Amino acid sequence: MTDVRTLLAGAREGRIAHIARLLSIVENEEPGAADIVRATYPQTGRAMVVGFTGPPGSGKSTLVSAVTAAYRQTGARVAVVAVDPSSPYTGGAILGDRIRMRDRYLDTGVYIRSMANRGTSGGLAGATRRVIGVLDALGFEVILVETVGVGQHEIDVSRVVDTVCLLTIPGAGDDIQAIKAGIIEIADIMVVNKADRPGAEETAKDLTQMLALGAPRLAWRVPVIRTSAQEGTGIDGLMAAIGQHGAWAEESGEARRRNADAMRHDIQALMQERVLRELANRVGQQQLDDVVLQVVDKTLDPYAAVDALLKD
Repeated sequence: MTDVRTLLAGAREGRIAHIARLLSIVENEEPGAADIVRATYPQTGRAMVVGFTGPPGSGKSTLVSAVTAAYRQTGARVAVVAVDPSSPYTGGAILGDRIRMRDRYLDTGVYIRSMANRGTSGGLAGATRRVIGVLDALGFEVILVETVGVGQHEIDVSRVVDTVCLLTIPGAGDDIQAIKAGIIEIADIMVVNKADRPGAEETAKDLTQMLALGAPRLAWRVPVIRTSAQEGTGIDGLMAAIGQHGAWAEESGEARRRNADAMRHDIQALMQERVLRELANRVGQQQLDDVVLQVVDKTLDPYAAVDALLKD
């Protein structure tokens, strides 16, 4: 526990190495992870957490970099959590966000954490919410979460952020895909990024019309914002929309409802992880291997295999 206290003290003083080590312990579920969460959880809930999601190539990293710079101009400390797909063979990830956001690394008021999703579906890594909680407790006022390039069903980002920005771009042929049920229903703000390209105005109009045809989402009307991270246009409008959504969510009770839903999901996930870990410890690798071979040899079916492993 002394180690965790030392790391926490250093992290609260802004020491990068201490912050990185704390997050690694939480992300990897190392010994001390629960102690870190217990020590930091009472200080969570103060940061503004914004998610950026959308298909590959929609310019998420570049836009997040531009938004980071804009929030820094207001004096806010900013943390970026960028999730990249991991290799199914090595488990590693390219973590290209570090390349695209290299201009932010010299700013001591910005902390960038890259995470490999390790095969987790939904566009995030399994420990993303807990990593966000630690950063929140360490005093970062704005936390920006960039997901893996996602499809229509990968909506986990809505469970870990306050405001979801769903990106699309003109002329990519995915305008209709981006507005299908599922992914669009998590969007609090629609962003037509790379709006310096031809067709941006038409894309924005199409999205506005489609949103108007859909069922209203409580009292919040999803805005369509055009941005160009390369040219630096539309960033102020996007930040204004994020602020407006945050204020509405607090006043309407939507923020509390979303937080309760996220907590339920997180607790259930932790329960599943613990049960599976305890089962794995009780069964043992040799016993599991023996049963697997029996299933391969057709002397046991998969259901009988599970019964055999759990009978004790």
